Amino acid sequence: MTTWTQDDERALLDNIDRWIEREVKPIAREHDQEDKYPHALVEQMKDLGLFGATISPEYGGLGLPATTYAKIVIRVAGAWMAPVGIFNSHLIMASAIERCGTEEQKQKYLPLMATGEKRGGIALTEPNAGSDLQALRTVAKRDGDDYIINGSKTWITNSLYGHMVLLLVKTDPEAKPRHKGMSLFIAEKGEGFVVAGKLKKMGYRAIDSCELAFQDYRISAANLVGGVEGQGFYQTAGGLELGRINVAARGCGIGEGALKLALAYSQTRQAFGKPICEHQAIQLKLAEMASRVEASKLLIDSASRKYDSGERCDLEASMAKYFATETGVFCAEEAMRIFGGYSYSVEYEIERYYRDAMLMCIGEGTNEIQRIIIARQLIERQG
Repeated sequence: MTTWTQDDERALLDNIDRWIEREVKPIAREHDQEDKYPHALVEQMKDLGLFGATISPEYGGLGLPATTYAKIVIRVAGAWMAPVGIFNSHLIMASAIERCGTEEQKQKYLPLMATGEKRGGIALTEPNAGSDLQALRTVAKRDGDDYIINGSKTWITNSLYGHMVLLLVKTDPEAKPRHKGMSLFIAEKGEGFVVAGKLKKMGYRAIDSCELAFQDYRISAANLVGGVEGQGFYQTAGGLELGRINVAARGCGIGEGALKLALAYSQTRQAFGKPICEHQAIQLKLAEMASRVEASKLLIDSASRKYDSGERCDLEASMAKYFATETGVFCAEEAMRIFGGYSYSVEYEIERYYRDAMLMCIGEGTNEIQRIIIARQLIERQG
């Protein structure tokens, strides 16, 4: 990973801030309300290098540390959370290939992913398997130099406009324990890879979350990540740490964005002869929101630093994900209360933050799962 100085980081973040003000904020409401994919924004993200943000420079990426990457995510999500999912899912796939793939897989895919020429996602969730990944039913059977895959996935980001997915399957459905029968494939679109339909969502609109069906989908054994069966569960778990840091940053961004909107509104809205920010009840809300946002940033930074150092950070990533995403929900709701009746109007941005916030508590492992991970890690480390 390349060395990024504070000056480098500041220059990069300033560039991101200008892009957000110029390109992201003006289109967010329209694209969200019309559930319209931001094609132009994707092209701009290519130019900014976001699709290669955490990919090593040797493969054409920026090689950003997670600490810097999380700050980018907080900024973008503070304006509009949805576009972050386009490059986050892509980068989790790239991370798995870089960490666990064969050298041939890295050379073939990572340079194209770094430029955004090929964009990917992660296909883990199934109709009957969310947090319990070991319950998945998609099966890959060996057939000479290929595998034949049958099954389905759901809620897969980048599946309509992307080019490939990191596909978790069972290569040995009878394995005990179950996780030893799971494998990962780099699955490019082709015959038998069916995008069944874009899902209608309450929030996180404009982004292509779809159902996928694999119907006798033939894939080369060369696309088995790492070239060895039975490693899929471990390969997936490693990537989820970066994913959880990202989702934590998204939750924090939603919280900070909601706080900024509420603060600005409270300074202009009058009630009982003065701006509502001068009323103690509103001040208590703003203080609590700001404190939780800052605490979230510290938890995210702690997890990111451990990730960057190569240390195990499932405890820290789960803490950050749990607290920061709950902060996003809390701040969005409190901002709705501060806006009062206007918060229910689509003419005000705050209603989008409220709709987007809850997803962060569910995605990348529910917050109930995060608390279980936290408790188990505390017990294990203490023991």
